[in-house]
Amino acid sequence: MAQAYCMKCRKKVEVNNARQITLKNGRPAVQGTCAGCGTKVFRIGKV
Repeated sequence: MAQAYCMKCRKKVEVNNARQITLKNGRPAVQGTCAGCGTKVFRIGKV
């Protein structure tokens, strides 16, 4: 499962509904929601 840093919880959390996206410059990223609070989380790089 993917992990990302949640700004609201201020810690690394598991990402729910994680999906691979591609940034405008072609770099891969992961986007989803925080398992704890439901806030959107984002991480640049592959899972």
